[in-house]
Amino acid sequence: MDRYIKINEESTLYVGRATELLDRVVPKGRVVVITDANIDRLYPDLVHCYDYIIIGQGEGVKSLQTVERVYRELMAMGADRSTFILGIGGGIVTDIAGFVAATYMRGIDFGFVSTTLLGQVDASIGGKNGVNVADYKNMVGTFRQPCFVISDVTMLKTLPVRELRAGMSEVVKSAIVGDVELFNHLERVITGELSHGNTELMEEIILRAVVVKDRIVAMDEREGGIRRLLNLGHTLGHAIEKCTREVNHGEAVAIGMSQIAHASVRCGMLAEEDAQRIDTLLERLGFSLTLPINMVDVLREVKHDKKKCNNVLKVVLPIKIGECIVREMTFDEFERLLK
Repeated sequence: MDRYIKINEESTLYVGRATELLDRVVPKGRVVVITDANIDRLYPDLVHCYDYIIIGQGEGVKSLQTVERVYRELMAMGADRSTFILGIGGGIVTDIAGFVAATYMRGIDFGFVSTTLLGQVDASIGGKNGVNVADYKNMVGTFRQPCFVISDVTMLKTLPVRELRAGMSEVVKSAIVGDVELFNHLERVITGELSHGNTELMEEIILRAVVVKDRIVAMDEREGGIRRLLNLGHTLGHAIEKCTREVNHGEAVAIGMSQIAHASVRCGMLAEEDAQRIDTLLERLGFSLTLPINMVDVLREVKHDKKKCNNVLKVVLPIKIGECIVREMTFDEFERLLK
């Protein structure tokens, strides 16, 4: 049986089989799918029910050039304001689909079928849709909620273990930010390498992680205050991603969370025991927490952090597992904190 969470008045998360749910939640009328070649190959029956546009794969595709190509294809199809956009894929696909839908003809309705764990717990939830500029992540974007998000955990079975692990980084983040019981639960159930097979466990983890994000986004949809808590590990994580192609988003965020947890210990805000628990859980999941490049290079990229305002960074610091704060720091203060 599928389960759902009403994220807000505009958007609902459904956890269940996509093939069954789409018939119920997709509106009548013209539907255009935006997806990538891999999803088209794995789920042709799902994609080919509708008109569709195939985009490329990889972070380099998340660009204004791709967005313009999709606009042109929609125009060639005769898509109008009544057209519904359905993004089927991981975070890159849902970012492109959401951005296109939010801006095409000044905004049309859209929904997602999220096919990766990273997308199901974070990227497709919350209404932020963005593209990269000059390799800087999500520098241009919109706030617009999808009508629905479908998380089908059976689709996770096609993911490589590394991609599944990347999604767990965001689950751990949610636990540190706002759910100590989720963190405790993860400590109990994560005993080794992740398995695709435990559908019930994955559904529970997804729902609990989304509840944390939903609670925060409901109070601050446009990231003017408390929503910044969801950036735990991301100030360093995005900078690490910019510096090296050797790590994916989840791996970079895991390193960022470890680094900032120990920085929080050094400034007397987090107990050493809690920082060690964070490291232990991340390492048990299979993450390497060793910085893959020089911290000097990482900090150089932090200067371009899109969330800074008047050269002040908004730094998320854990004060205990299940609770974080946002502290304003100059770049020099942040640099000293990490040394």
